[in-house]
Amino acid sequence: QCGWRGGWQLGSRLSRPTSKDGLSCSGDQGVEGQVAFNQGQWHSEHFSWRIVDVNYLLNSNSFTVIRDDAFAGLFHLEYLFIEGNKIETISRNAFRGLRDLTHLDLRGNKFECDCKAKWLFLWLKMTNSTVSDVLCIGPAEYQDKKLNDVTSFDYECTTTAMMYPNCCKCMFLDFVIHQILPYQSVSVDTFNSKNDVFVAIAQPSMENCMVLEWDHIEMNFRSYDNITGQSIVGCKAILVGDQVFVVVAQLFGGSHIYKYDESWTKFVKFQDIEVSRISKPNDIELFEIDSEMFFVIADSSKAGLSTVYKWNNKGFYSYQSLHEWFRDTDAEFLDIDGKSHLILSSRSQVPIILQWNKVSKKFVPHSEIPNMEDVLAVKSFRMQDNLYITLTRFIGDSRVMKWNSKQFVEIQALPSRGAMTLQPFSFKNNYYLALGSDYTFSQIYQWDGEKKIFRLFKEIYVQAPRSFTAVSTDRRDFFFASSFKGNTQIFEHIIIDLSL
Repeated sequence: QCGWRGGWQLGSRLSRPTSKDGLSCSGDQGVEGQVAFNQGQWHSEHFSWRIVDVNYLLNSNSFTVIRDDAFAGLFHLEYLFIEGNKIETISRNAFRGLRDLTHLDLRGNKFECDCKAKWLFLWLKMTNSTVSDVLCIGPAEYQDKKLNDVTSFDYECTTTAMMYPNCCKCMFLDFVIHQILPYQSVSVDTFNSKNDVFVAIAQPSMENCMVLEWDHIEMNFRSYDNITGQSIVGCKAILVGDQVFVVVAQLFGGSHIYKYDESWTKFVKFQDIEVSRISKPNDIELFEIDSEMFFVIADSSKAGLSTVYKWNNKGFYSYQSLHEWFRDTDAEFLDIDGKSHLILSSRSQVPIILQWNKVSKKFVPHSEIPNMEDVLAVKSFRMQDNLYITLTRFIGDSRVMKWNSKQFVEIQALPSRGAMTLQPFSFKNNYYLALGSDYTFSQIYQWDGEKKIFRLFKEIYVQAPRSFTAVSTDRRDFFFASSFKGNTQIFEHIIIDLSL
């Protein structure tokens, strides 16, 4: 048996001792060699072990930390007693090499059960060794509970070193370039069909609506089809049963709807959209009410009409003209307290909210968002059952607002000079905003659940960004950054679990 006194840390390498103070050994400890503590760590170098007994007793000392490879060389150790110390943290590779370990006694120690202990939580569930109960000293919600009783580390350990330099850093999050598409674009839409993932990219300068497909073998997005047109500014996919349609909005030559033809294995023109109603399309929004399919095109010219279209089992027909002369830039469909609404953004007035009337089956004016002139777009999202919207402004601050059961109230302002898009998206319970600017780097913000605000997470360079679109496939998450003046970029959202 071997023990020592003092406030030590079990370290990761063994070296010759500089002092024997604080070390006491008695009996046939079964270890030959030199043991020492240098500056509070247990070290080993050029060290050979001869195990006579398979017990190792380190109880009733004052250890606070056990570091990686603290028991290197003790391959045949079966019983390890570390009870009655002051251990709060054990490094993930502390027990590496203990292949014959059958019993581990950690009683009398209390651990910080933060995400640095996630590896121990998982190891306790997988090991064949008999381990005493591991008790938690913190965080507060786990105090005096058993580590085994912690329900999950998934939420608590999803943090980012960039945002929270003092946190436990168990999960490292980032956005990295996955693929660069050598062409400009202004919008990206995504859809799933027959277990495959597609994106439709509007390319006005190339007069294309490029359809890409995720390649499960090459693990990238490849060309699938190409719809040609004139100054295409929007491509919106609509799935009706097993039919796939794409609304192609154009600045010239009218807008059209294409349908995927199985026999031709490509998209073919299905119908035209009346030129008299849609003059300068700026946004396409798809939605469903009472199992009926609709889409709305926001028209940004004074001569045009923002119009709702409805599927009638044969095609899409104009269903309702919303208003004219207001130069609408964006339409957003959202559910507010169980009722269907549209928010129309305009360069000439504050955003207006329309509510679906169940009797007339039409949208009627309901309210507006005051003091928010010159809003380019409104996007909605939900976090923990709460409804939020973002309002993009080219001049002044963009806003994040929350529904409080009566109206939308501001929770955060984001400096956004030159911004053309402020897009919310989420991956695996991580909530982000992508703010695209013509004058500076685009910024990605991440939601800080503790402070209830979005905090700057990362800056990326995208020339004249026009849209950000989240796409998930093969358990991988991406977002497309369209550029009016440069290449279209695909970023991958990566999560590295540092606690395993």
